[in-house]
Amino acid sequence: MKITDLLKPEGIKVGASASSQMDAIDQLVALQDASGNINDPKGYKEGILAREAEFSTAVGDGIAIPHAKVAAVKQPGLAAMTVPGGVDWNAPDGEPADLMFMIAAPEGEANTHLEMLAKLSALLMHADFANALRRAHDATEFLQIIDEAEAARDLEQAQKAAAQVQARAASDDGWPKILAITACPTGIAHTYMAAENLEKKAQEMGIVLKAETQGSAGAKNILTAEEIAHAEGIIIAADKNVDRARFAGKQVYSTNVSAGINDPERLINIIMNHEAPVQEGTVVEASAGSETESVGSQLYKHLMNGVSHMLPFVIGGGILTALAFLVDMGAAGTGAYGSSTFIAAFFKKIGEEAFGMMLPILAGYIAMSIADRPGLAPGVVGGLMAKSGINFAFLQTAPDFDSSVCVSGGFIAALAAGFLAGYLTNFIKKACDNLPDSLEGIKPILLYPVCGILLTGAVMYVLNPIFGAINTAMNSFLGGMQGANIVLLGAIVGGMMSIDFGGPFNKASYVFSTGLLADAALGGPGQVVMAACMAGGMVPPIVIALSTTFFKNKWSKADRDAGLVNYIMGLSFISEGAIPFAAADPAHVIPTCVIGSAIAGGLSAMFGCYSPAPHGGAWVLPVIGNPAMWLVAIAAGSVVGALILSLWKKPVEE
Repeated sequence: MKITDLLKPEGIKVGASASSQMDAIDQLVALQDASGNINDPKGYKEGILAREAEFSTAVGDGIAIPHAKVAAVKQPGLAAMTVPGGVDWNAPDGEPADLMFMIAAPEGEANTHLEMLAKLSALLMHADFANALRRAHDATEFLQIIDEAEAARDLEQAQKAAAQVQARAASDDGWPKILAITACPTGIAHTYMAAENLEKKAQEMGIVLKAETQGSAGAKNILTAEEIAHAEGIIIAADKNVDRARFAGKQVYSTNVSAGINDPERLINIIMNHEAPVQEGTVVEASAGSETESVGSQLYKHLMNGVSHMLPFVIGGGILTALAFLVDMGAAGTGAYGSSTFIAAFFKKIGEEAFGMMLPILAGYIAMSIADRPGLAPGVVGGLMAKSGINFAFLQTAPDFDSSVCVSGGFIAALAAGFLAGYLTNFIKKACDNLPDSLEGIKPILLYPVCGILLTGAVMYVLNPIFGAINTAMNSFLGGMQGANIVLLGAIVGGMMSIDFGGPFNKASYVFSTGLLADAALGGPGQVVMAACMAGGMVPPIVIALSTTFFKNKWSKADRDAGLVNYIMGLSFISEGAIPFAAADPAHVIPTCVIGSAIAGGLSAMFGCYSPAPHGGAWVLPVIGNPAMWLVAIAAGSVVGALILSLWKKPVEE
């Protein structure tokens, strides 16, 4: 397969004009549709926008590679466009994008096409190739340039591989001086661009560098044990976790994938000048050799690793529990509500078991983020102990063991257990570094888990009563909230959902609200806060949708078309639908969405609406307490936000 097998003439637009990034995306989606690569343009565009919401697909030097791997794709394919005037794509170098390739990748199919896309990404890192495409007069010339460049690269790579084999056969000098691993969350474009730029810059510097790519098609060009042994050091340019245990005793410098694309010379010099830290044993320190992450940034990264693994348990278990109440409406108001029938008890038991894993999973994956795999078992055990509230007073009631003396520390205790287990495990690993080499094999399977679980458990025996008292006080305070107090809390959690649309503030509000569900009674304050949080998170996309629908003169045609999707995203509790609009006009969009979300959250709490489900938006309306007024709260916040935004923005001249 060649690159041009994925790119048809009808999928190319040379010398196009685009008024904005959204306009360019719309044109590229239309080219994909014309090429027969997609079966649902709207669904495919949603995937493209969701990817852009994570971080910009512009890679600098005027190049953007938007991409999506979604069910809306019928067959793998490319669309390409040159825009002489360029459009703002939030590129790392601030330059407008004037050369764009849009990638369509189907879900659940073979990944052979990704190898071609990797090759294209690598070719685009060569300025001569990119400039030749910009100068192309038509689709035929555009395709010819790609074919010629691909053939030349294949020959160059074959010659390079043969030269390395010959050099290694002659002496050790043929081994790569520097090794690299590149990876991004989607693993389609940035992964391969970083690898290409690192190898290209190393060649210019007279250094042999080999890069392993961890992309959607799996790991390619895998580093061997012999190469690692001969290397000066390893560069990890990745936006996801990479296992570094195999690099023990070597320099390891860790940074983001964008640095691999935009600053390869600096990364190479760090290794060659021996400025990177040495990986000791199997210790994996998240901040070692990083881009000088602050302590707060490191803690947030560990917390989000726990939260991201916890949420599937929270959402799946929470919605199943909510369904139990939905099918058991006949028992509403009784002590058996939610489990008075077989089907209700069936849903509730599964839901409760899944939801009950929330705290152990949170603690386990926080610890794993800090201490790698050895931290997982101590973290999970610490989370279980945080959930049970077990303490020394409980042990003193032996042999009968009176569980009434155990008070769960809840969400706060689980957070503490995760960080405690992670850092204790790192301490244990350092303490074991001086043991004889003959014991190396038993460290991960015996010493780390036994010592880690023991120490974490012992400390949790001491801390649980403290966290239990804090959790009880917090729940009592929350339970005593009435009138203005609960309304204020609802407005705060609702407004926070719109500060950064999926960022730290949004996550903090959501995690706080879901944490209250762990001990929440049906219709209690915890579920009231959850309903307010969900209402606030639904407002931003609906604000955008209403404004683009009813105030058309304030938005471009591309924005108006994209705004329609936000009705669905808003109703589905996907705040990220507002991100492209907020990125284009943050001064107007963010404040108005915060106001609308705060109104929705406050009104929801004032009306006494509650939600036993932690997610789902309008699709879980049947289980929402006081559903009519909950919709009124969301509508009020959305309308107010849309009016403020629309009156504030200036008309657009198209």
